[in-house]
Formats: sequence, C-alpha cells, structure tokens
Amino acid sequence: MTSFINAREIGAKGDGTSNDTDAINSAISNCAAAGGGQVYLAPGIYVCATIHLKSNVVLFLDAGAILKGVDDPDAYTSYMPDHKKSRWHRALILINGVENAGVAGPGSIDGGHVFDPLGEEKMRGPHTILVGSSKQVCIRDVTIVNSANYHILVLSSDEVDVNNVAAYGGWDGFHIRGTEDRACRRVTVTGCRFFTGDDCIAGAWVDDMVIHNCLLNSSCNGIRWIGPGSRILISDCTIFGPGRYPHRTQDRYNSLVGIILQPSAWTPMRGELSDVTISKIAIHNVISAFMVYSKPGSSVGNVELSGIKATGVYGAPCTVESWSEDAVRAVTLRDVSVSYHYEKDSVRKDLEVTEPKTGSRVMPVWGLYARRTQKLVLEDVRFSCDAEDERPAIRNDQVGEFHHDNLRLPAWAKNMQTNSPAVK
Repeated sequence: MTSFINAREIGAKGDGTSNDTDAINSAISNCAAAGGGQVYLAPGIYVCATIHLKSNVVLFLDAGAILKGVDDPDAYTSYMPDHKKSRWHRALILINGVENAGVAGPGSIDGGHVFDPLGEEKMRGPHTILVGSSKQVCIRDVTIVNSANYHILVLSSDEVDVNNVAAYGGWDGFHIRGTEDRACRRVTVTGCRFFTGDDCIAGAWVDDMVIHNCLLNSSCNGIRWIGPGSRILISDCTIFGPGRYPHRTQDRYNSLVGIILQPSAWTPMRGELSDVTISKIAIHNVISAFMVYSKPGSSVGNVELSGIKATGVYGAPCTVESWSEDAVRAVTLRDVSVSYHYEKDSVRKDLEVTEPKTGSRVMPVWGLYARRTQKLVLEDVRFSCDAEDERPAIRNDQVGEFHHDNLRLPAWAKNMQTNSPAVK
C-alpha cells in the first residue's frame, strides 16, 4: 500500500521560523513503516537540520515549498560519523543506505549558506543532498540554491537518476565518487541546469554514466573527471562562461576548461579512465575547450570527441597528454571546431612544456598539444584564431600513430611540430 503523508499533519509548520526537522523526519519514518509512499511538503518555508530519507519514500516539495537549512553547522548529521573527515560528509538531506527513494519538485531546497569556520577551506559547510551507499535513487525537478558545499554528492551508490534539477551558486552542482574497490554504476544526469561557483559536474570511479542535455555555467570547469571510470557518455550539452556566481575561494568569474578529463588530478587514483564518448557539445568563452591528461597513478584509454563546437576560447589550447606511467592509448577528434580569441599575454612560443597542476596553462602552441599518446586521430577538425599567432597550431611530443583527414588551419598558421621519439 502506498502512503501519502502531509508533513503538516505530523506537526511541521512551514512558517520559516519553527524548526521542522523532527516533524518531517517523523513523517518519513511513518511513511516507510507503512510500506513507503510520498511525504508531501505544502507551500511554505520549512527550516530544518538533517532530513533522513528512507527506503521506498519520496520527499515531494510542491511549488512554493522551500526546505531551508538551519544556521548552525553543528546541527547536521554526517554520512560517515566515525570518519576522520566526518565534518565533510554532513548534509541537509541525507540518503544513506537507502533503496528506491527520491526527492522531487517543483519546490526548492535552500542550503542557507551555512558556512563553517571548522570546515574545509575554513568555510565549507554541509552538502545539500548526499546520497551514500544507496540504490535506485531519483532526484528530479527541484531547484537548489545557496548550497554551503556540493549541491548533490553521490558516494558509492548505484542507479542514481538526476533529472531536470536546477542549481545556483555554491560549489559543485553534481559530484560523484566511488572507490577503487567499489565504483558507482548506472548513473544519469539529464536535463539539468547548473550555474555554479565550482565545477558543474565532477566525479571519479564511475561505470556506466550518462550526462545528457545539460546547461552548464561555471566559474571553474564545466565537466571535470578526476579519477578512473568507464563507459561514460556526455552528449548534447552547452557549457559557457563567464560564471554567473563567483568561485568561492578565488572570487573570480572566468570559466576554466569546458571538459577536462584528468585522472589523479590531486592524488593518485589507481585505475584507467576509458571508453569515454563526448558528442554534440557547444562550448563558449572558456580558457580551454577540452583537456585530456593523466598523472601518476592513473591512465587514459579510449576517448572520442565528436560534434564539438567551441567559440571564444582564450588562453590555452586543447591538450591530450600523459604524465603517468602509461601513455594515453587512443583519442579521436571528429567534426571538431575550436575558435580561439588571440590573447597576447598567452603567447609564449619558447615556453618549456611542464606537467599541468590541476588545469590549463599557457603553452608554446595555440591549437592542440599532444604528449605521450599511442594514437591520435583528427577527422574534420578545424582550429581557427581571430588574429595571427606565431606559435605552432599543433605540436606532438612522443605521439605514436597520428592520422588526420580534412584538418583545417588558418593560411597563416605555422606548420605542425612533431618531436620524437614516438611512443608505442
């Protein structure tokens, strides 16, 4: 039997002043005990600390309903209370060890900007929604604002569907992490609109993930992959800058890289990132359109980018690089167009190529740079710039097989530069 429980009938006030934590959690517990169903929040402002979602229960926020976090950062519960970073794992809505549950709109969730002087960077507070060790979780149609950390964080969970969610401000819009021994599986992020101060979408250790039809605006990176993963499909997305909301710690608005695949970006994450397909992506006004590189501990396998149109790119070229033990296996660019805006301060033709830190950097090449790559294929690829640049358009360092068909460069562009020995 499916239950329907109006949280106000269990004592929730929704008056913007009363603490409705216990009432809403009681409604959820009662609903779960009755076999599951829907807990309904009518229009109003429900001030809460951590809400614990349970199996077979959907928390539904009607239009005009706002679930708002309390001001006290110590009032929130952690997903991993005994972990050394338990403070990091706190959340406003906690979905822990749950199956077949969800959060649905069209209401809003207000993280309340609950900054924590004891949190990471002496400011990060609770995440807005945290899904941990769960399965068959759906988050759809809601709007998330004022997140004190990530809007949605998914840890070691399967079959998570995020659809038609809007997020404004905060840090990452959607962040997913498995572990070396336990990847997340079958995850979809579709039809979402993320306007964030940090990365719009980021993750590691995920198998079978789809990112489709999303609008992404960031003061950091549009999509950032920081660890191993496989069978990742990214399609029909628009990524653009500058960010509407500032980067939290650097107080800037410029967008960095449209799509960046960088396993082991901060710390070694053993494993391979492979079978990544990126198609039909529009990118505008970012420092670099896309980057693919590995650092020690990880490797990059097969990556294909097709139907990519990037305009107003400034500051850094596209790159395909290995700085790890293994060369990048194979990258294909098909039907790719990148239009650069000439930035005089970025022209450093004699600059030595060094290992990237965590993102793009000024390079002695303006269009495409490849390093330690077994196979690089360019089909119907065009690099253009709105002014003449004295650097090479393309530079290959230790690239094994290099195939190009219908590669289009400006008439003034210098010849491609290839340095040996090639990798095998």
